[in-house]
Amino acid sequence: MTDPSRRTLELLSLLQDGRTWRAAELTERLGASPRTLRRDIERLREIGYPVLSARGPDGGYRLVAGRAVPPLPLTDDEAVAAVAGLRFAALARVDGATGAADGVLRKLRQALPPRLRSRIEAVSASTEAVSRTAAALDLHTVQVLGSAAHEHRHVRFGYTSRDGRPSERRVEPYRLILLDRHWYLLGWDRDRRDWRTFRVDRIEEVHSPGTTFTPREPPEDPAAFPSTRGGEAAGVVRFAAPLGVVAERLVAETGVLEEIDAGNCRYVTAADSWEWLAMALASVGVPYRIEGPPELIAQSRLLARRIADAAGG
Repeated sequence: MTDPSRRTLELLSLLQDGRTWRAAELTERLGASPRTLRRDIERLREIGYPVLSARGPDGGYRLVAGRAVPPLPLTDDEAVAAVAGLRFAALARVDGATGAADGVLRKLRQALPPRLRSRIEAVSASTEAVSRTAAALDLHTVQVLGSAAHEHRHVRFGYTSRDGRPSERRVEPYRLILLDRHWYLLGWDRDRRDWRTFRVDRIEEVHSPGTTFTPREPPEDPAAFPSTRGGEAAGVVRFAAPLGVVAERLVAETGVLEEIDAGNCRYVTAADSWEWLAMALASVGVPYRIEGPPELIAQSRLLARRIADAAGG
């Protein structure tokens, strides 16, 4: 490999796996001399890649995180995957993320070789985001909550419940969970002394006083927690049909569907809209009984009356 540019890119690709490479390994992989390898390492450092070196017979090189963002070499598939993900972020209603994603997409398009532009344009032109989310997500809130959860720092914020009641919450944040169409914060509510989930788009004025906590033992299945508990009433429905039949027809994605016996199953979910859930349950097309809560029962009765009226009786 005699082309310096190609050789340097190959060297960078090898170093990006995170491990320490012995000099002899790199020279063998690159087909270069030790002197050429040292020149290529210096070239990477000059353009912003912090490469650490260790001397001695077992010395080597390792790429570490730096203060700046240097150019990133991407394979063809990685470039297309990056554009697909950025396209989703740009189309999603996330305050602060849309502009950043659009900016990165523009830079990627300018830098990509012609052979990839048709693939990128095909992805961009044929991608559309459809969301029933009423409120946009604040990227700053996600960043603050994510950092606090990672560093085990307390947070305090204002929260509006599903029925519009405001409250102040003091929480030990554990994890951010993307479930169906919404982001949730799972954390220990210090005042209620229990695990709770909070819709992130209902959180405002997040503050972290700087105090830390020792993480508690989390719930058994954190990812399913918003669907089954989370501090708000859960819908519980029993279907008189096998689990496989219901799973194929149930359009509601959140929640837990479990088998009772060969001919019956139970569905538990904390829906954001009882009206929408009532329609989703009816569309399954098998006999079912709602075990709770009263709000879901009321919405189902209202839906039944509307359908009866529409059908002339």
